[in-house]
Amino acid sequence: QAIAKKPDGIVVVGFEPSLNSIVDKAVDEGIPIVTVDADLPGSKRMAFVGTGNYNAGVTGGEKLADLVGGKGKIAIMTKPGQSNLEERVAGYKAALSKYPGMEIVQIADTRSDPVVAAQVAASLLQKFPDLAGIACVEAAGGSGSATAIREAGKVGKVKIIAMDRGNEVLEGIKEGVISASIAQQTALMPFYAVAIMHQLNTANIDITTDNKAAGVMGIPQVVDTGTIVVDESNYKYFMR
Repeated sequence: QAIAKKPDGIVVVGFEPSLNSIVDKAVDEGIPIVTVDADLPGSKRMAFVGTGNYNAGVTGGEKLADLVGGKGKIAIMTKPGQSNLEERVAGYKAALSKYPGMEIVQIADTRSDPVVAAQVAASLLQKFPDLAGIACVEAAGGSGSATAIREAGKVGKVKIIAMDRGNEVLEGIKEGVISASIAQQTALMPFYAVAIMHQLNTANIDITTDNKAAGVMGIPQVVDTGTIVVDESNYKYFMR
């Protein structure tokens, strides 16, 4: 529908690889596409703006390792099949692999639903009574895990690293049931995507004597908007 309006550009959240063909259609019709939040590297998109998801996982993994003293059983909460979440899980695995005393015992599916996440976390606590920590790579995992930890009476005993900055996660940090959360600088994603679109439409930065002939677009192809570790020291500044 957007292609039919012949816009000067389209910003796309690239959650599904099935979007590749329609992105390619837009580009073939002369409409630049910038993906945000989740990428479509198999498409003809011009650029991607979003969290460096692998690095977000590494950051979370290092924080969790510090919290549990570099040892113990860890579960990861995710929604399988989403490229950005898979990258975060890979980052966690890489970070935790540096600690011989740490073991990832299960990667669990939250379906991005806090109620399901709470049920899954409760099951994990029963299955692994000595669980040291839960790492969450999407928003539902943190709030769901917090519910399960409260109900099991294990606040402070099982460390939770959440994802993002919803108020329920921030309240969990205030309460002490969630140790930290890895927050994305989400507002930067559409901001820089539109800036790239504007540059494509209005500016010609001379990277070569003839950018078009040389096949040079003159824009950054990947912009990592970074993450912030939110914990008891700074959570209040994120409250809305």
